[in-house]
Amino acid sequence: MGLASSVQERLFRHIHGNTLVYNTCWEDPRCDRRLMQFGPESRVAMLTSAGCNALEYLLDDCAEIHCVDLNPRQNALLELKIALIEAGDFEALFAFFGKGGTPQASAIFEDLARPRLRNPETAQYWSQNLSYFEKKGLRSSFYWRGSSGTVAWLIRQWIHTRPELSRLVRQLFEAGTLDEQRLLYEQLEPKFLNRFVSWLMRRHLIQSMLGVPKSQQYLAAQRFEDGMTGYLRQCLRQVFAELPMTDNYFWKLYFDGHYQADCCPTYLDAANFAPLQSRVGRITTHTRSFSQFLQQNPGQYTHFILLDHQDWLASHLQHALEEEWRLIFANAAPGARVLLRSASYEPDFLPAFVHEKVRFDHEATQAVHVTDRVGTYASTWAGVILP
Repeated sequence: MGLASSVQERLFRHIHGNTLVYNTCWEDPRCDRRLMQFGPESRVAMLTSAGCNALEYLLDDCAEIHCVDLNPRQNALLELKIALIEAGDFEALFAFFGKGGTPQASAIFEDLARPRLRNPETAQYWSQNLSYFEKKGLRSSFYWRGSSGTVAWLIRQWIHTRPELSRLVRQLFEAGTLDEQRLLYEQLEPKFLNRFVSWLMRRHLIQSMLGVPKSQQYLAAQRFEDGMTGYLRQCLRQVFAELPMTDNYFWKLYFDGHYQADCCPTYLDAANFAPLQSRVGRITTHTRSFSQFLQQNPGQYTHFILLDHQDWLASHLQHALEEEWRLIFANAAPGARVLLRSASYEPDFLPAFVHEKVRFDHEATQAVHVTDRVGTYASTWAGVILP
């Protein structure tokens, strides 16, 4: 590894080791639920991220969900959501995570959340960072906090300095038909993907704040003559010109700083609050690596949700990637399913023995992948672990 790569890697590790990176999940759970077919017998082992998708999976009545993350702040975020759900106050949950905060955040935290936080470190973390939810200052939403939220806020501020661009974005989000979206996006793309944004998206600091390691940046960029700009252009065209925006709460969130009651994750739908409250005790958090979790918690898991972290392992820790897969196979129930996303268009970064043990259904997965409302991954891979 060269000096520049070493410095970039240390920067990525520093951000991920000292910061809340993800304030919301950036993977579409509707796709996950279609591909994974969760049910009452499901015992899920997954990476935490922001915890949103673990709550979504509960709506399929999973028996157990184990959320694993090396970053304790990500688990602390999920634990705060769990505490507010256990408190039985939907309005409080939506104030924090639907509206992105409330002036009553301190009272809600002290009265409802803190008594239900079982981890003292989690209680301390939120006591020190409750300002994220207090609706104060320039970044007056939780969704403009954390490293990814900071980048979203900076881009939003830049958009708002350009009235024509801001108008087009708003009209795009409010478009009623795909034809209308396409016309608006044709006008918007050259104004948004200009030299400044292209330069910005090539900066390793920005990509690290978004949770994208150098290895993923390379995978994303190598397919296009204009590198990361080309990759981003293809992603945006798929999302904004091929899929309806009416229920795309992912992209609207970072423009508005909050969700709407009729356009939000299903865990924030009032109709789903009662089943969530009755099931949320089935989620446990584990602050360690995925391999460490499987070593310390052996079992027969039916689903493994790996997000995109194997891109980084493949580039930096091949032995750890192989160890993780061997532990997955050793702890897989018969017919267990696995789901991962990647900045690569092919899963050729996986060890050869993985392809022998996992039957990936590319056709079925691709049919779901093209409906992904986030659209920032090159590929999605779902498969069944063979006996």
